[in-house]
Amino acid sequence: MVVLSQPALDHYTSIKTCKPTSVFTGLPVINLRDPEAKTLMVKACEEYGFFKLVNHGVPMEFMIRLETEALRFFNLPQSVKDKAGPPEPFGYGSKRIGPNGDVGWIEYLLLNTNPQVTSLKTLTIFRQNPEIFRSAVNDYILAVKRMAFEVLDLMAEGLKIEPRNALSRLLRDEKSDSCFRLNYYPPCPELQALSGRNLIGFGEHTDPQIISVLRSNNTSGLQICLRDGTWVSVPPDQTSFFINIGDALQVMTNGRLKSVRHRVLAESLKSRVSMIYFGGPPLSEKIAPLPSLVAKGEESLYKEFTWWEYKTSAYKSRLADYRLGLFEKNAGH
Repeated sequence: MVVLSQPALDHYTSIKTCKPTSVFTGLPVINLRDPEAKTLMVKACEEYGFFKLVNHGVPMEFMIRLETEALRFFNLPQSVKDKAGPPEPFGYGSKRIGPNGDVGWIEYLLLNTNPQVTSLKTLTIFRQNPEIFRSAVNDYILAVKRMAFEVLDLMAEGLKIEPRNALSRLLRDEKSDSCFRLNYYPPCPELQALSGRNLIGFGEHTDPQIISVLRSNNTSGLQICLRDGTWVSVPPDQTSFFINIGDALQVMTNGRLKSVRHRVLAESLKSRVSMIYFGGPPLSEKIAPLPSLVAKGEESLYKEFTWWEYKTSAYKSRLADYRLGLFEKNAGH
C-alpha cells in the first residue's frame, strides 16, 4: 500500500475542482444481446468513444476471484511486491506511471496476454500466489478476450466494414501486442489536506491501442472528458464492463470513432481496483484509415504507420500529450 505523510502529497498531481464533477447520467448502456447492439455501439463511440456493456457473458465469479487475488497481492508487504518490479514494462509498479515523470496515487501489475511471451517479472508475481492467481488471471482474460472479439465484430458490422473480423483478427493474431493491467488505488485519508482539490490516481490520457475493456469494483473515481471539454464521473458498476475506443481505432475509422480522454481520481475512504484488457495489434501491423471508411472525395486524416512506431512514440510522451498529432497528415502545417 502507498503510505505517505501529508507533506508528501505535494509530490502528487492535484486538480482544483470549483464544484463537484457531475455524475454522467447520459452514459450509453448497451446489451450485447440486443439485435440493435451494432448500431448502438457505433453511435456511442461516435459521440463518446465509450459505453457500458451489460449482458456480456463473462461470469461474475471470474471477476470476483481475480479481484480477490489482486487484493491479496497488493496487500503483501512492500518488500515482497517490489520483487515483482520495477515494470520493464511488465511487472509491479508503484506511484510512477511510465518513464517520463507522470506519477499517480496507484499501484499496478502489468501482464502480457500473449502466452508466447513470458516475462520474468510475471513469473515472480505468480510465485507469490502460485496457481490460484495464475488460474484467476487466465480464466478472466480468456473470457474477456472472447467478449472483446464479439464487440469488435459487431462494431465492424455497424460500420459496414468487410470482412466482419477485420478488427477482431488483429487481437486474435498470435502476435497480437495486447496486455492486461491490474490497478490498485489505495484509500487516501490525507485528501482533506488538499482542501477542495482532488488527488490524481491516474492522469488524463487516451489509450493507444484498438480497444480497452475495463472492469472495476464498486468504488468511484473514473472520469471521462466529453466533446465539449467537460469532465464527468462515471458511476461504478462491478457487474458490467466499460469499453473505451483507443487511438489506433480512431485512425482506422479515419476519426469517425474517437478515443476517449479519461482519468482516475483518488478516494479518501475506499480502495479502487480495476482490471483492463488492452487489445493491440501485432507490432508490425500497418495502421491507417480503412478505405471503406474514407468517403469518395474525402482525404484520409492520418499517415500510415506501424503499431510499433506508434507505440514507441506514445511511450516517449507524457500521459496528457496529444499523441496522434505527430501522425496526422496536416502535422507541421
